[in-house]
Amino acid sequence: MVPSFKVKDLSLASRGRLLIEWAEAHMPVLMKIRQRFQEEKPLEGIQISACLHVTKETAVLVKTLMAGGAKVALAASNPLSTQDEVAAALAEEDVNVYAWRGETRGEYYWALNQVASYKPHITVDDGADLISLLHSERKDLLEQVVGGTEETTTGVLRIKSLADSGVLRYPVIAVNNAQTKWDFDNIYGTGQSTIDGILRSTNVLLAGKRFVVAGYGHCGRGIAWRARGMGAHVIITEVDPIQALRAVMDGFEVMPMSKAAELGDILVTATGCKDVIRREHMEKMKDGAILANAGHFNVEISIPDLEALAVEKRVLRENVEEYRLKDGRKLYLLAEGRLVNLAAAEGHPSEVMDMSFANQALSIEYLVKNQGKLPAKVYDVPYEIDSMVARLKLETLGIQIDILTPEQERYLKDWREGT
Repeated sequence: MVPSFKVKDLSLASRGRLLIEWAEAHMPVLMKIRQRFQEEKPLEGIQISACLHVTKETAVLVKTLMAGGAKVALAASNPLSTQDEVAAALAEEDVNVYAWRGETRGEYYWALNQVASYKPHITVDDGADLISLLHSERKDLLEQVVGGTEETTTGVLRIKSLADSGVLRYPVIAVNNAQTKWDFDNIYGTGQSTIDGILRSTNVLLAGKRFVVAGYGHCGRGIAWRARGMGAHVIITEVDPIQALRAVMDGFEVMPMSKAAELGDILVTATGCKDVIRREHMEKMKDGAILANAGHFNVEISIPDLEALAVEKRVLRENVEEYRLKDGRKLYLLAEGRLVNLAAAEGHPSEVMDMSFANQALSIEYLVKNQGKLPAKVYDVPYEIDSMVARLKLETLGIQIDILTPEQERYLKDWREGT
């Protein structure tokens, strides 16, 4: 029999409820959606299994889905990203939550299997571990799944790989690719929360530091801008010539990691790829260099290489491990190489997750309304949902914008009118 929940300590629930209340006060778009869901019950009878970072913002999404009539089972999408107070509060609100900070790899996949065992109609992923599990070890559960959503870049890449291989069994909406997610959550959310995680871990001064950012996608861009805003000298490394050129035009120095590794005081990965910082780079780093990862999985900094180079390892302060190398140099790894913004801080601010999770809620509603009509492939968030989220956000900010006149609409659709 599947246990109804597993969290670290139920006595933390009262603190968790306060955190959720704070998030709700800063997520007005999702709260508007919750109000409508409460009235219309568009998710009545739907079982949702989710693998997400268990934060106060995630709790607001879960409560919104439940207001719409859904039953929700939730596991963490990272062993270090769970806010135990929030997990306890959700457990007391009849959420089948299996999450606690500090899960082992075995515990992580045990929790994921518990969530899968609720036989979902909809899956919600942040990193695609749940959908990968259903398409490998738990294929018996695929039959009743009508759709899924994916929250992050890394997960979208994995799901597209499933689709390209011809084995994806149900439609998945790439919530990450919504403009109101990608251009806000990834840039402003990751930028601020990554810097927050680094500072909470180390309390070092960023001003004057050489700050290396590996990857200049939306996440890397946000990190670079915020580091520069705090006075750091920012260096970008890239493999994509277009992104590298964009970084140059934005005023950043661009070079290979082999050179940047020699210069960096702080080095942050944000690529979604593995072994971005590896032995050959570590061997060149200056004494005292700080290594952090903002990507979803802890593979961007090669921890096996760091372990092989080190003769001694110790924990200096929370989320800071010191690796002493044979030549006496010391390198500092933050949050075990896991995503530093959630493992060492609280993740993205509620205001930006408001839009991301509004897209999640509306995409889930869209999948339920269109069950049986969508072929098994990866979809972008429908534009009408994306633009609705933006309009709702502007409305909650008290901002009005222009609308096209009928003549302007006609002009934009007519190819015949030229010079």
